[in-house]
Amino acid sequence: MHLHTSPWKIGECRSTASILFGIIIQPLTSLPAGPVSGQAHLMAVINGEQGFVYVSGKRLRRGYTTGSCAAAAAKAAAEVLLSGRPVVQVDLLTPRGIMLHLPIETLAQSDTSVTCAVRKDGGDDPDDTTGLQICATVALSERSGIVIEGGSGVGRVTRRGLDQPVGAAAINHVPRQMITAAVAEVCARFHRTAEMDVTVTIPDGERTAARTFNPRLGIVGGISVLGTSGIVEPMSEQALLDSIRTETKVFLAAGRRYLLVVPGNYGKDFVQAYPHLAATQPIECSNYLGEMLDLAVELGAGGILIVGNLGKLVKLAGGIMNTHSRNADCRMEILAANAILAGADVRTARLIMDCLSTDDALAILQEQGLLSATMDVLIPKLEFYMKHRINGVIDVGAVVFSSVYGLLGQTSSAPELIRHIEAGQ
Repeated sequence: MHLHTSPWKIGECRSTASILFGIIIQPLTSLPAGPVSGQAHLMAVINGEQGFVYVSGKRLRRGYTTGSCAAAAAKAAAEVLLSGRPVVQVDLLTPRGIMLHLPIETLAQSDTSVTCAVRKDGGDDPDDTTGLQICATVALSERSGIVIEGGSGVGRVTRRGLDQPVGAAAINHVPRQMITAAVAEVCARFHRTAEMDVTVTIPDGERTAARTFNPRLGIVGGISVLGTSGIVEPMSEQALLDSIRTETKVFLAAGRRYLLVVPGNYGKDFVQAYPHLAATQPIECSNYLGEMLDLAVELGAGGILIVGNLGKLVKLAGGIMNTHSRNADCRMEILAANAILAGADVRTARLIMDCLSTDDALAILQEQGLLSATMDVLIPKLEFYMKHRINGVIDVGAVVFSSVYGLLGQTSSAPELIRHIEAGQ
């Protein structure tokens, strides 16, 4: 089949339509500026009620991540390249287990490659990237395997401590796995060796990145391609707090008085591997640690144990009770100050201040032989602010861990709280 083609560079937009397979295909800039969203659109993308989540009686739309968009666009481009036929929709199974049916909004071709795009829809979650086109250009390669790169609008990593190494495109490891799997699936279907170059581009990605934390994190030139589940779960703050309240009331209504609480998935994973807590289903409080403490007092709990990663709980040692980065960060400032109190010199404090993640900071403390001493200084402060929040009305405690370094420490009241929880009290 003869394809009418025109030169098309990654990230370049044409002012006129390209014609492919006799179908008029609009170039990247000619599509509507806003997101293609709404109930009808999302129900077409996610089958039936899987497209929604109910939080305290409110029906909220799920969305899909930039990683899902990139994988679907790459899958469509690979299929066009190998089949010689247009693709108007791609089916993509996300890591969350939800099948997406994503429309392909853009299709263009040069002599050696095909470019497809999927528009991001974050559902009812407030998201700066909603409405952006996530594009993937796929080309046959002489190199072995599927090689993924970022083009214009995709950020570039300039500092250590992020998901990708310095110099790499800010396409996180799960989206990379999704892209690789999607393209490999197409290659297998057409009995072709999986030798493809995939370049992800995001028109308007650089401008959008200015509204995110990327510049501060050391990601320059665009946004990151993210997502661990492939699905964006809507997050209404009041709805989420109402949900936490309901879950806590149900827990206490079963006759238990001591609450086991985690901020999120890292805490849940740690609890499942912790011998004395594995049998207890924890309550997830997200970033709302202060509100969770207040709720425990209000509902008459006997005590509360929070199990969390240092990346979250370090903020408690500075009296920060909402751990979302929009409200406050100060992780490195708190760690550096406590390290100095534990005997660190100014050079060590400066190295900590230059870290992006708490695990990077822990590596420095370990190298200096100050990890344990710093935790001994920091964890009592964490306990102080927790007790101050609830005015000593109930027992409070915390277990602090790192995904890299394991258990870092616990507050003085934690062992007793663990015994209560283990006993089902």
